[in-house]
Amino acid sequence: MTWTPPPLDPAIAAALAADPDAVVGMEPEDIAVIRGRAVPVPPEQVTRYGTFERTDLTFPSAADGADVRVVLVRPVRTSGPLPVIVHIHGGGLVLGGPLDDLPATLELAAHTGCAVASVDYRLAPEHPYPTPVLDCYGALTGLREVAREWNLDPTRMILSGVSAGGGLAAAVALWGRDHDGPDLLGLLLACPMLDDRNETFSAQQMRGVGTWDLTANATGWRAYLGDAAGGPDVPIYAAPGRAQDLSGLPPAFVDVATVETFRDECVAFASRIWQAGGSAELHVWPGGNHAFDFLAPWATLSQDARAARLAWLRRLLLDA
Repeated sequence: MTWTPPPLDPAIAAALAADPDAVVGMEPEDIAVIRGRAVPVPPEQVTRYGTFERTDLTFPSAADGADVRVVLVRPVRTSGPLPVIVHIHGGGLVLGGPLDDLPATLELAAHTGCAVASVDYRLAPEHPYPTPVLDCYGALTGLREVAREWNLDPTRMILSGVSAGGGLAAAVALWGRDHDGPDLLGLLLACPMLDDRNETFSAQQMRGVGTWDLTANATGWRAYLGDAAGGPDVPIYAAPGRAQDLSGLPPAFVDVATVETFRDECVAFASRIWQAGGSAELHVWPGGNHAFDFLAPWATLSQDARAARLAWLRRLLLDA
């Protein structure tokens, strides 16, 4: 079979061609190299040029009680209590930190009157499953307990994540559903990494294409799950794309692009939410690759994708 990928949007293709550090076929030995070239987020972007204030909190991990840092960023001018976006960063389960996605998440917060709490979970392979997901769950439950003292509304907590963070957000939502966890107002999943099996048509079709292909995906999952990756015994809290019963989840937003490994697993995840009688809004962006709106935020396609997330969040909060 010929695995011909769909065409890239011209602006996205140009940005990808100009990016010498694009991650495509990451191997295990590449993890340290890619970590080493991470560029810090400027402090002014962490506070959105002084319109937000930053406070670092710690909460005990549900894995082992270790401290999990949460970067809490609240609007300076506000009346409360505030809805809060509890955000989980991307990075294939092996890369990244809590500030990486913060500017984009603050863009949502600035237009909706939300605070943002970004979780500094521990990374694989040093900390494999279940540590990262239980770090995030511990942060969520801890934040809920202290919400009022930080002018946050514990009844309006939206769990969000990008890429691996989107997969962890889905896993945290499932864990909370099954373990009497905090109620969530919504679940915002941007190009989530959901299924370790790497068997979908899109995973094969995008081999060697875009910014995160089948090889990179296998590397990330193997770092997280070890020899269990792709096997029969992986729990849904590790790989939420394996969950057949997606009932009991909060209203969800799922987006993905046509030219990316995760396309088919994301479409299937949203479909199973509908099949369970739940609420999900799904967007499949034509011509985008994985995390295209971070690669080229100036592109029209990227602006449309971010506007769709904002519109969903606004409706969610309006109905709360």
